[in-house]
Amino acid sequence: MNRATADAEAAFRELFEAAYDDLLVFVERRTDFALADDVVAETFLVAWRRLDDVPGSLDAARAWLFTVAHNLLRNRQRSEQRQQKLVLRILREPEGYTGGDADAVAAHVDLARAWQHLSPADQEALTLTAIEDLTGPQAAHVLGISRTAFSLRLLRARRRLRQHLRQQQEPGPAPSPATARPASSGGPA
Repeated sequence: MNRATADAEAAFRELFEAAYDDLLVFVERRTDFALADDVVAETFLVAWRRLDDVPGSLDAARAWLFTVAHNLLRNRQRSEQRQQKLVLRILREPEGYTGGDADAVAAHVDLARAWQHLSPADQEALTLTAIEDLTGPQAAHVLGISRTAFSLRLLRARRRLRQHLRQQQEPGPAPSPATARPASSGGPA
């Protein structure tokens, strides 16, 4: 390990120890407790990746971290709003629906239900390509990931959406013979 790396790690560790608790409380006040740890982790990931941009004084660095966390929260909120708009769009009646196509309505309801089971990352990948009409490389750039990583994310999101759709369309399991009839109290006949 070279000297610059050791100094960077020490500076990051000092910043982490000085700001983590306060940053977590800041984020918890603004979002669900379940998401707070993720947002704080993302904030410190940004700080590590952009360590040269973090101000030198501890007070200024803490303020910088709070700004990053605030921006991450705003980005999450915008993403959730886009996803909710997409769900509403999916639930709208299909173009030209005249009331006679129950299968089309059922398909839309199934899609909306399946959509709710997807993770936010899966929803985002599908939204960027299907709704925002971005190409794979463009969507990868938006998310700040490689083209290959986005292609894998999109492939997996599509696979999970199809899986959720199939699960909704499959009838429930048929009762087994042992559970279908009441058990007799007299033992085998």
